[in-house]
Amino acid sequence: MITGPIKNQIDQIWDTFWTGGITNSITILEQMTYLFFMKMLDDQQLQQEQVSQALGIDMVQDAAFSYGTWHNPDTGEDVPLDSLRWHVFKHYDPEKMFRTVSRDAFAYIKHLNSGSDSAYSRFMGSAIFLIQNPRTLVKIVDGIDSLDMNNRDTMGDTYEYILGKMAASGNNGQFRTPRHIIRMMVELMRPTLADTVCDPAMGSAGFIVETAKYIKEHYAKELMNPANDRHFRSTMLHGFDTDQTMLRIGAMNLMLHGIDSPTVAYRDSLSSDNTDSDRYKLILANPPFAGSLDYEGVAKSLLTVAKTKKTELLFLSLFLSSLEVGGRCASIVPDGVLTGSSKAHKAIRKAIVDGNRLEAVISMPSGVFQPYSGVSTAILIFTKTNAGGTDNVWFYDMKADGFSLDQKRTEVADSDIPDIISRFHNLEGEADRTRTEQSFLVPLAEIQEHDYDLAFNTYKETVREFVEYEAPEVILCRAQALTEQIVAGMKELKTLIAKSHEA
Repeated sequence: MITGPIKNQIDQIWDTFWTGGITNSITILEQMTYLFFMKMLDDQQLQQEQVSQALGIDMVQDAAFSYGTWHNPDTGEDVPLDSLRWHVFKHYDPEKMFRTVSRDAFAYIKHLNSGSDSAYSRFMGSAIFLIQNPRTLVKIVDGIDSLDMNNRDTMGDTYEYILGKMAASGNNGQFRTPRHIIRMMVELMRPTLADTVCDPAMGSAGFIVETAKYIKEHYAKELMNPANDRHFRSTMLHGFDTDQTMLRIGAMNLMLHGIDSPTVAYRDSLSSDNTDSDRYKLILANPPFAGSLDYEGVAKSLLTVAKTKKTELLFLSLFLSSLEVGGRCASIVPDGVLTGSSKAHKAIRKAIVDGNRLEAVISMPSGVFQPYSGVSTAILIFTKTNAGGTDNVWFYDMKADGFSLDQKRTEVADSDIPDIISRFHNLEGEADRTRTEQSFLVPLAEIQEHDYDLAFNTYKETVREFVEYEAPEVILCRAQALTEQIVAGMKELKTLIAKSHEA
């Protein structure tokens, strides 16, 4: 978590965009990301040049900017590559810097296809440079230049803070699942280096980033093995989205957390273009809610589980298809998935409960996604078996997540998250919990009896306190006695008033 000077620097950069006429939060983040990328490319090449000079060898020619000139296909002009580098153009006067960055440097990173061909550079084709004021650009470049882009831990936290500002603004906040909820889900699933992890609706890549951070924290020694490190950086983490802007933002988020080559791609995960089947060992996701698609646009294999147009149900069908046998899933779903009475709702719940192994249903309060949504949600955790295996399902009713449940979402002391993680990893200890408590186990047979209803309140036992009231005649006698006292008091008061007038 960033504080102090760095936080102030980011706030100042953000305010500069606003005063420069760019007020949409996702546009600010996107434009800032372009400049981050320019600086990162130059910083990396400067480091390589320093190493080459120290060793007395020539610099490799596949560096980000190579050397010599570059032909700008947009203008038809040849441009000195050195002029496109951050440490050079940051010293230009406002007009020259603006001309160089907006016309040449930006075009260069859009056409970058060698050297630092990162996941980020693959999504630059449709990018548009929207900063229109030279002096605004100078202030933003000065602000970014003061950030240490080589410190990936700090820059990762910095980008998370920027994403938080995007969510807090209320614009496009739907792209961001609260970070502490993502972290909770990752800690519930405990990913390992043996996993291949996927988020089929990745947005800003929060689940993938948090998985990467968890692996770094718990497998630092194992990552010293070159094979493990290669798997971690290139083949372990997968993410897909249909929004090019979010792919750029997500890829930058991963880069700033030290993941340069994840398998991140433009893909409609629900369409027939997605051929992933029995592939992933772990899926972590918060798929789109309340969407509706035409049957023609959905992969036929997904409709075999539940014929529906609802995206929240189709994504659950996708998860079952994409996981390999033994693979696990933790997904956020709207409450309607737990209780919906349609044939499709019941079919997908039955497929998870009877055909695979449902492990947990964690109900979350409706304020978790404020300020941009008040929808009530839950987390489903299940394992793909294709042969059943559900025994007892663990239900937990989260009442607090560490933040107020209003639109302000200010930090508070109460949080059930540590308790949820602790109890989930010790389900044997839940066997004796009663239905009046905040968590308990429900046997498969009872869930089947309730037509696969997965709502916490369906199985919760409500304790009604017995209150014994006095007999009506006793209450009437007491009321009559009080009435007589009031009448007597009024007579006495009248007598006193009369005597005062006589005096």
